[in-house]
Amino acid sequence: MTSSPSDTPSPSPSREREGSLPERIARAITLAGPIALSQFMGAANAHYYATRDPLGARGDFTTAPEVSQMFGELIGLALTDLWHRAGQSDAARYVEFGPGRGTLAADALRAMATVGLTPPVHFIETSPVLRAAQAKAVPDAEWHVDLVGVPDDGPLLVVANEFFDALPIRQLVKTPMGWRERLVACQDTLFLPIVGDHGFDAVIPPQFRDAEPGAILETSPASVAVMRALAKRIVAQGGAAIVIDYGYIGPAIGDTLQAVRGHAFANPFEDPGEQDLTAHVDFGTLAEAAAAEDAIVHGPVGQGAFLEALGIGPRAAALARAQPERAQAVAVDRERLTGAESMGKLFKVMAITAPGWPVPEGFA
Repeated sequence: MTSSPSDTPSPSPSREREGSLPERIARAITLAGPIALSQFMGAANAHYYATRDPLGARGDFTTAPEVSQMFGELIGLALTDLWHRAGQSDAARYVEFGPGRGTLAADALRAMATVGLTPPVHFIETSPVLRAAQAKAVPDAEWHVDLVGVPDDGPLLVVANEFFDALPIRQLVKTPMGWRERLVACQDTLFLPIVGDHGFDAVIPPQFRDAEPGAILETSPASVAVMRALAKRIVAQGGAAIVIDYGYIGPAIGDTLQAVRGHAFANPFEDPGEQDLTAHVDFGTLAEAAAAEDAIVHGPVGQGAFLEALGIGPRAAALARAQPERAQAVAVDRERLTGAESMGKLFKVMAITAPGWPVPEGFA
């Protein structure tokens, strides 16, 4: 649910004069025919993140770093511990994909500094609105539109929290005629999903080819491309990445496309650009992409088990002792981050490391 790169450029004043985003998408469909779901999702999220801060009570959703400082602190300490155990003398760089308001980074960096690591900070962010918020939280950060701009002169300590879920997906639908791609058509500016004419049976994994009509298989070429580029850099430079998101170990059958607006679910095909579009992350495919670049994959494990292994219990107790009046709130925050009925089970954590680096804490 955080900022994501897209093939669709952010709106400019000249483009705004051409009409609203729904009008522009509708015009494109009218002229050239239905578009792939990935194009629709990419355009919608590019506009959405470029024009607002979606986080918090006044926004559309709340991420783990906004729930409690414990989340970012533990991730920062885990990365620092890994860097020390790897015996690194080279200066590492902290890199975060889609850093929201910069809350996770601020908490992680503060914790890292207490144990002797103060790395330069690099944010992968395209939204001008969120960049402004991040500059307040982490004034010394440098911003990039993708990983290419991050220096290649030392190990990378990377975090991607709720980043991959916002990258565009394709959906392939089983029909009586075989597997077809889900497209987006429109009537005026009313958008609706339809099934395309071209067959995709050849690219369907063998175990799913005989699925019942109506079955949906999701893929995210954008996610695979980002993961392979990240893994390639980590293998070449040294370092590690921690990926946290809600998802599953796939590939698997299922429709996970969803829209969130005002902390409630909405129709994904309504009001493109005005609500957050996401899909559950296929950690199995991400792991394969990283391994294809010779990175070492750890996990995924549940977020709850991961944070407990990192010591969220003692950290929560320390916060409660320091601020007794907030003891109950701290306990609630811990349960929200780790509970099986909250974020603890649905959210998963996967790490990748350069060959020769030790196993990160939380993945034993």
